[in-house]
Amino acid sequence: MIKHAYLLASAAALAATPVMAQLTTDTSEFAVIGSVPALCSGGTISGANATFDLGVLVDTSTGLLRTDLSAPSKVITGSFCSARSTINVDADAMTAQTFTATPPTGFSRTVNYVATASGWTETPASFDTAQAVNSDATQSRDTAFTGDITVALDNFSTAGGNALRLVADPNYLGTVTVTLAAAE
Repeated sequence: MIKHAYLLASAAALAATPVMAQLTTDTSEFAVIGSVPALCSGGTISGANATFDLGVLVDTSTGLLRTDLSAPSKVITGSFCSARSTINVDADAMTAQTFTATPPTGFSRTVNYVATASGWTETPASFDTAQAVNSDATQSRDTAFTGDITVALDNFSTAGGNALRLVADPNYLGTVTVTLAAAE
């Protein structure tokens, strides 16, 4: 009977002892990926006014180009590039739109100027409509950037020389184009 009691006690002890659980875990990992392409946005012209209105171009007493010509700068807001980028400014001289013939001796139908886009790069991009080559028209930035670009006009001159008068025309027209591009 002692033997039988011993076996019962041993069986009870085994039943009371917790069974060692086997660890059975497995791990799976997943990569989470995405991409951001090189993007550039030229932004919005502040005040939605994209016209440099210079008014009357000549001194009405002499007929010569005014020496005090100026126009408020235009600001492009919300511009950004998500990578290295370039800014380029291109401009066309102001030319008479109605008087399209060759002007008579002593007259011109073209006003040159310098267009500058600043704020994007340390050196502003600038384009001189009187020059055949404009090496400063394109500037590069090595990093992503967001900021305002200020576009200004100055250094007005009469094509052919400032001693020439401008022919009468109700509409002298030029253009300035600012382009942002992701650099490759």
